[in-house]
Amino acid sequence: MAQSASTKEKPAHHSPDVLMEAAPDKVYTARATHFARQRDTRARRMDLVANLRLLLFLLAAVTLGWGLWRRETLLLLAGLALLAGFVGLVAIHARLFSLWRRYDELWRISDETQKRSARDWSGLPLRHTQAASPDHPYAADLDIYGHASLFHLLDTTGTGPGEETLAAWLSSPAPPNTVRERQAAVAELAPLLDLRDELLLHGRLMPEPQPDMAPFLAWAEGAPWLSRRSWLVWLARLSVGAFWLSVFADLSGLLSYSLWIPIALFNILLSLTVGRVVYRIGSDVERQEEALRSYAEILGLLTARPFASPALRRLQTELTADGIPAATHIRRVHRLARLIVPAGTAVYLPVQALTLWDFHVLHALERWQVVAGTRVRGWLCALGEAEALAALAALSYDNPDWAFPHVDPAADSLEATDLGHPLLPRRARVHNDVRVGPPGTFLLVTGSNMSGKSTLLRALGTNLVLAGAGGVVCSEGLRVPPVHLWTSMRIEDSLQQGVSYFMAELRRLKGVVDAADAPRAEGQRLFYLLDEILQGTNTFERQIAARRIIAHLVHHGALGAVSTHDLTLADVEPIASMARATYFTENLSADLDGPRMTFDYRAHPGIATSTNALRLMEIVGLDLDDATE
Repeated sequence: MAQSASTKEKPAHHSPDVLMEAAPDKVYTARATHFARQRDTRARRMDLVANLRLLLFLLAAVTLGWGLWRRETLLLLAGLALLAGFVGLVAIHARLFSLWRRYDELWRISDETQKRSARDWSGLPLRHTQAASPDHPYAADLDIYGHASLFHLLDTTGTGPGEETLAAWLSSPAPPNTVRERQAAVAELAPLLDLRDELLLHGRLMPEPQPDMAPFLAWAEGAPWLSRRSWLVWLARLSVGAFWLSVFADLSGLLSYSLWIPIALFNILLSLTVGRVVYRIGSDVERQEEALRSYAEILGLLTARPFASPALRRLQTELTADGIPAATHIRRVHRLARLIVPAGTAVYLPVQALTLWDFHVLHALERWQVVAGTRVRGWLCALGEAEALAALAALSYDNPDWAFPHVDPAADSLEATDLGHPLLPRRARVHNDVRVGPPGTFLLVTGSNMSGKSTLLRALGTNLVLAGAGGVVCSEGLRVPPVHLWTSMRIEDSLQQGVSYFMAELRRLKGVVDAADAPRAEGQRLFYLLDEILQGTNTFERQIAARRIIAHLVHHGALGAVSTHDLTLADVEPIASMARATYFTENLSADLDGPRMTFDYRAHPGIATSTNALRLMEIVGLDLDDATE
């Protein structure tokens, strides 16, 4: 279906709301143009430097060769100067490449944002790895994860902690006080495009796939290995000291034999035995070197800027240790990780023979571990919260006409003005005023095929998920009590498990009913969405079972909406007095190509008065003769 049900459709032109909506697109277009220009400038400079670098290398080789052949000092000095220029150009090229990569990624971020705003799902990369569990109360039914999903729309997180935090927020609603704190933080972050882009940029600059931080965290939170063996630390220090003293003594003629040789052999033996454990521990840290650099940059961004909202100020407080910013601690461990010499290199054994380098680096790492190691997990959690807030802030900035919902424990109904489905393109989206409640009632949605019933339910559910996460909703206004959402909309049978469609739906409905019976947090209500309830059995039994389930949910104080093709479902009590009915319909016309059916996707009060299954059969070419005639 292309649109959601509505009573109001926004004008396409000359509206202040439309101009406000267009402003972010213009900003992103300008930013994409700027970043593309900067990227292309660096690319041209890289080409120039690469050519100059090759030229200098060839000139240096020729000059040095000629100088060696002629044994002329000036030519040798000139060759060395050219070689130094070549090395300098290598450094310049590396710097230009770093800038090119930065601007290229910023261009991609702006380009993807435009695709995200246009709901161009095919052009928007699917980066997240989250998936909906079949047992989750609503994730599979409401397209929370996967292609063209709510997470696909929101996913401007650049790190694993950010993705995991955002997924957790979309999977479970927060208490009202937490929702209000998040809303204030989202409102503060929304206009900070540069900050949000920088947060995402440094996450994107990590190597792909991003390294698993679990081994690093296990080491950081564990007990130091080398420091608990102080004798080994002192043995390494004394052995290295003795080696260099013996070298000095040998060169000075103080010793008649080369004592440094057996000491060097001892150092190598120590490295190849106990040193293997030392190296393994250090290499686990070294593998996170690039990730640690990016994390340090992100944490530095979060602590460098003053914030006003309580949630962001709390995160900044959490991102310190003994008054020192988390970024400083992470930069230190990053610098130490860079000191580790890979065992596969040709210089590894000589370095160990001369210095027992691994022992000294690990000892320094363990000093850092004692000071900051147990705090890293908390820092990554805070970073994840910041990224999730930034993702919700991007949604708010991209949709200036969307509102922050009022999650009100005193509310007894869901009341939405101009509610639309957030995953639909703006031009295709049609909006609907909706009221669900008060307790003792339910919203009954009827209508013909393809008219908008299911989309209305999904619009309700998806916006409730956004509200519970602390984001804006696709509505001019939404007031709702704290709710625990359950849905039964997309049912799948299982040949492997021997479960029929009807049995699968019964199991799902059992989960909804159990949720209504289960104790909940004070002030929280169950909110259910049931689409085409019990369509897998005969009409007579379906009506009886559906009425029993709905009555049970209503009697337990739950709020919710039920869609159905069964126009007589609410003909009898007590369902008749519980139902608050709304319906969708179609428009029929004819042209030279035959009958045509269109939909306005607008809700009307009452029960549907028409059906369209036979007409749809005719339109698709199944205009068959009546077998009873």
